Amino acid sequence: MSGRWREPGLGGCRAAFRGAISWFSLSLQELTAALEKNPDDAECYCQRAYAHILLQKYADAVADAKKSLELNPSNAVAHLRKGLGEYHMKHYASALESFREGQRLDNVDGTFTIWIKRCEETLNASQTEVQQPLPPKIKYDWYQTESQVIVTIMIKNAQKDDVSLQFSEKEMNASVRLPSGEDYNLKLVLLHSIVPEQSTFKVLSTKVEIKMKKPEAVRWEKLEGQGESPKLKQFTPDTQHLYPSSSHYTRNWDKLVGEIKEEEKNEKLEGDAALNKLFQQIYSDGTDEVKRAMNKSFMESGGTVLSTNWSDVGKRKVEVNPPDDMEWKKF
Repeated sequence: MSGRWREPGLGGCRAAFRGAISWFSLSLQELTAALEKNPDDAECYCQRAYAHILLQKYADAVADAKKSLELNPSNAVAHLRKGLGEYHMKHYASALESFREGQRLDNVDGTFTIWIKRCEETLNASQTEVQQPLPPKIKYDWYQTESQVIVTIMIKNAQKDDVSLQFSEKEMNASVRLPSGEDYNLKLVLLHSIVPEQSTFKVLSTKVEIKMKKPEAVRWEKLEGQGESPKLKQFTPDTQHLYPSSSHYTRNWDKLVGEIKEEEKNEKLEGDAALNKLFQQIYSDGTDEVKRAMNKSFMESGGTVLSTNWSDVGKRKVEVNPPDDMEWKKF
């Protein structure tokens, strides 16, 4: 191999061919044949690395450039070609190191400076790139009573204004803006129909509780089911409250119901909501006589009197007794 060939941007070096076209068609075979005769020719390895780069065989280019540098560590061109192969393989840190070493040996026309800048910009961009957050892992579960299907979404500290529910005959769509600012969406295609206008939800401190009204007292074998027409079964209460669950294990719903009641009891309410809660608590904890007294006084007085004294209201008809600033009218 004779003659001289100058690589753009670097000092001249011995080459097997004069132009890039020759590299594509003949260089690999010629250089490989030359290396079989002289396996310690560092320049041939360096030139064959360039042929690999032209053919986009970057791993082979890096291998030949490394072999050239083992034989001649001061060859700046071999550092350039090793760096080019690494850059195109997206090994930017290694490429930056190769270009810097080549620049230290030969920085006549600024070629290394250009590639060093490209590597640094690429590395900085990858370090400052904002990572997309993973979707929040929110769990939900469900159980049922004779009249309702209850879904609980385990989200803590959600705000009522950040929760939106949409009910249709066989679908439920929940959207929650989490405290972190992310959005959580849950869409359920239900196994059976529900009564949308009688379905509600409640936001508690540890969960969002969704109650969907059943049109009839049937047992759901599972929560979801698209395009299915399962045979309806009459609802039969389970004394252990171990209802079908979306998870692969059963839960003690007696305990869960107790926890929910405790949370509701500890909720801080104001105004009419607090008063209604008080009446509900009195009724729930009262004896049979207290409950009879409350029911009788409320019904007979048109909702203007609520008494817990059965010995009093049990002997008489409770008259209407509106507040002083209001007038009772029959419609």
